[in-house]
Amino acid sequence: MEGKTVLLSIWGTWFALLGLIFFLQLTFVRDVTKQMFSNLHRNLDLKVNTTLITCDRSNEDYDICTMNGPTLLDQTSLTLFTLNPSRTQPHFHVKIQPYPLKNSKDAMSSISEFTLTSHPQKYSSQCGVTHHSPALVFSGSGYTGNFYHDMNEIFIPLFITINSLSHDQDVILVIIDSKDWWLKKYADLLSAFSPHHIIIKTNNLTTTHCFPSAIIGLIKHGQLIINPKLLPNPKTLFDFHAFLENAYIKKDTSPMYSANTNTSRPLLTLVGRKGNSRVILNQEEVIKLAEDIGFNVHVLETTKDSSVAETYRLIHSSHVMLGVHGAGLTNLLFLRQGSVSVQIVPIGLEWASETYYNKPTKILGLEYVEYKVGANESSLSWKYGADSLVIEDPETFRDGKWANQLVYLKKQNVIIDLIRFKKCLIEVYKKAILFMNTSGS
Repeated sequence: MEGKTVLLSIWGTWFALLGLIFFLQLTFVRDVTKQMFSNLHRNLDLKVNTTLITCDRSNEDYDICTMNGPTLLDQTSLTLFTLNPSRTQPHFHVKIQPYPLKNSKDAMSSISEFTLTSHPQKYSSQCGVTHHSPALVFSGSGYTGNFYHDMNEIFIPLFITINSLSHDQDVILVIIDSKDWWLKKYADLLSAFSPHHIIIKTNNLTTTHCFPSAIIGLIKHGQLIINPKLLPNPKTLFDFHAFLENAYIKKDTSPMYSANTNTSRPLLTLVGRKGNSRVILNQEEVIKLAEDIGFNVHVLETTKDSSVAETYRLIHSSHVMLGVHGAGLTNLLFLRQGSVSVQIVPIGLEWASETYYNKPTKILGLEYVEYKVGANESSLSWKYGADSLVIEDPETFRDGKWANQLVYLKKQNVIIDLIRFKKCLIEVYKKAILFMNTSGS
């Protein structure tokens, strides 16, 4: 009897152990399955790929989608419908904000959401206007109106996207959230991207438009950069530079405009920052110093109504462009190969100055000269003290906080030390003379 009790106890223990093992296996399978489906869902969120639509959301800066067949644009709902979808495929519904700065809440807050979807057959008979070239849809809002952002988030990405996805086809630009003054300002450049078609502004449309296919969004490679390795037919920022020249220099018009009244002296264009931060407080003295060294000096002050074509012709005819770090230095894209770009670098802005306005000069074949502002030249030293953390160790002061970075961006002006700056300008003058002699102008 006692042996039978022991045997039952052993069997009970085994059954309990087997039950525990079975429970643990079920739990493991459930967790693995849950994780597997979670990963699948995450991947589907990043990439949608059907015969009708392809979306890639994996890049940190932009989302890009394509409608791979006949497409109808409904302007009232900002929706692209596929025409004649396959009956065997499920309907889809995708939303996208077509602006390549998706991690900036501030920029994206003004970007309208576009919907891509399949639809009932009834829409196939509602094409108000039928086009024979694909649409390229993007937003004209965000940070547009700032020249740096216009180039970095609109025009360079437009160049990349067309050379990546249009397959040598003409595209029709479809712009949402557009401002009339901005469209007028860049009319020449926008037309250069789509020379055979009118620009479609969704806020002015009164009827539906149909396209053979559509690209929604813009591809961005970085800050004022084009990575040739990411393009099917490699191109660089130098190719974009040539594209700008074709857009703004008309071969059949009058000779290049120049502010250089004395052609024996090199022309230095000083990019002003009136009404902004990072102003040269002794600008008139800097101008006189440059003139004494041998330059003709022209000050460029632009507004939202300024002609980009005139700015292009001025910068393109200059031998030197000089300015404090800021959006105006994006005009380096207009300089001729071999000319000189001079950047005055305020305290705390070394990384941005290097990334935005030095690296591109190497690709464009420009001579680059940098003048770093000393503590005694920065208005921050007057407020915080020359031996303060703000001056001595900007990285520690910033501590990853945008509010602290704004101290350097928005609250700093400069008074140039003319004695120290004279040495810089003499070096620049020698480079400018060399460029004049080699270029013939």
